[in-house]
Amino acid sequence: MDISSLNFLAIFVAALSCFMLGGLWYSGVLFGKIWMRETGITEERANNQNIPRTFGLAFLASLVIAFNLAMFLGSSSTLHSGLFYGFLAGFGWVAMSFAINDLFEQRSFKLFLINASYHTLAFTIMGGIIGAWH
Repeated sequence: MDISSLNFLAIFVAALSCFMLGGLWYSGVLFGKIWMRETGITEERANNQNIPRTFGLAFLASLVIAFNLAMFLGSSSTLHSGLFYGFLAGFGWVAMSFAINDLFEQRSFKLFLINASYHTLAFTIMGGIIGAWH
């Protein structure tokens, strides 16, 4: 695929949707408390990190993900194909990669469900945005 045919605004919006979903997903509103308990991360440890650096790099990673997803979807994608292939990428590649790591690292099934479902939903949404808006 020719990079000049990519819709960079759609890629940015898709990345922003991933970033915002993560903010909600891992907050106290949804799964943040369970996620912290399952990872062993304390409030103190979370607050002692370099928050601008962490959030900046997380958004940069979201941009890379959205760009790569746009390259895979191509310029003939639609809302439906974007949602479908975004789901397949999120579940089939990302969630199953988490499954392999979590099995060997002996992490909890709850943690797997939180992380895998976030990425599956994020990839599905990003695929839909990119597919519909090319």
